[in-house]
Amino acid sequence: MQHYDVIVVGGGPAGMFAAWQASLRYSRVAILEKNTVLGKKMLITGGGRCNVTNIHQDDLLIAGIVGNGRFLHSVFSQFNNNDLIRFYETNGLKLKEENKGRMFPVTDKAQSVVDTIAKVLRQNGVTIHFNCDVQTVKTTEPLAVKTSLGMFSCDKLILTTGGKSVPQTGSTGVGYQLAAQFGHTTTELFPTEVPLTSDEGFIRKKVLQGLSLYDINFSVLNQKGKPLVTHRYDLLFTHFGVSGPAALRSSQFVVKQLKKQELVTVLLDVLPDQHITAVQAWLKGQDSNKALKNAWKGLVSERYLLFLLTEIGLDESTPLKQLTPKQIELMAQALKGFTFQVNGTQSLEKSFVTGGGIKLKEVDPKTMQSKFDPRLAFAGEILDIHAYTGGYNLTVAQCTGFVAGLHI
Repeated sequence: MQHYDVIVVGGGPAGMFAAWQASLRYSRVAILEKNTVLGKKMLITGGGRCNVTNIHQDDLLIAGIVGNGRFLHSVFSQFNNNDLIRFYETNGLKLKEENKGRMFPVTDKAQSVVDTIAKVLRQNGVTIHFNCDVQTVKTTEPLAVKTSLGMFSCDKLILTTGGKSVPQTGSTGVGYQLAAQFGHTTTELFPTEVPLTSDEGFIRKKVLQGLSLYDINFSVLNQKGKPLVTHRYDLLFTHFGVSGPAALRSSQFVVKQLKKQELVTVLLDVLPDQHITAVQAWLKGQDSNKALKNAWKGLVSERYLLFLLTEIGLDESTPLKQLTPKQIELMAQALKGFTFQVNGTQSLEKSFVTGGGIKLKEVDPKTMQSKFDPRLAFAGEILDIHAYTGGYNLTVAQCTGFVAGLHI
């Protein structure tokens, strides 16, 4: 039986950073990775470019981590997004800032990010066992880890197995089962950063399928019709509902609201910078002799314009001069507040991020160690922490991994 000082289960971003830090204090550190490569999920993030972190600072950074971000204040006091940028650049990988603070490698290749961390692991003598599926852990002295490659033993164990999202990358939820063997509990799991589904007629008929709306306000409404949350991002209509950053960021609020009601209303404002009275004035002020299709051309996507005209019962060929003030008001209201209902989200397995995880009351926020057994620590998506896309989740994974490896 091979023995290690520290075994890290999972070779994603959290696991790699945990192993790196552990290797600075222990001579025998190993990663047990079920895939044939490290960082398999990292390789598909950011469209294959890997949005490695976000440059937003302090409270803005925490605000992007909507699921229990406040738990990370101590973590970020030890290692944060600035330290992440410094790590990559010190090790030869330059990063660049894109919109909304997102940081990408200048290579535009996720592989270069994984290669940079892997190089550091090699330099520090970390052993990596690939195709190694961890099955059980016995809380003996030393710890006994049963895997598809046989038995391993270790003095310390760090679980960085991810959640249950994108299971083809290896995140199957096994970490929750391993944690349970130490007495840990898992909160209810739910999909976040996931497309929304709808049974509306225009969705079923694929009227808008493939259409993107850019830089719009997307709101999730409560039972009283008031916004629970509003995100200003892009939206994509699909054959099953809506996707794109606006929908993904809103999904966790839809999930929670669906516990209270069968359908949730969402609202689109495609002209977020204009007050409705200004929109009405613009609509009214165009060439009154032109048909609506041409009079209002260029205000929004033609496909969306024609869709809204149909929705409020106007013919695209009607001359603008024939419209009543009430009809113009209806069009302005549709542009500023078109609503439809969503009935759910795609599955947890199809979500980008897992909501829920190991209960944070059972984890020391300063060290990431188990409060039940100091030989055990956690990092990354296995914890009950989740964030918006935009580099936040990778920041959480890498920084909690660093702290877990530092203190184990």
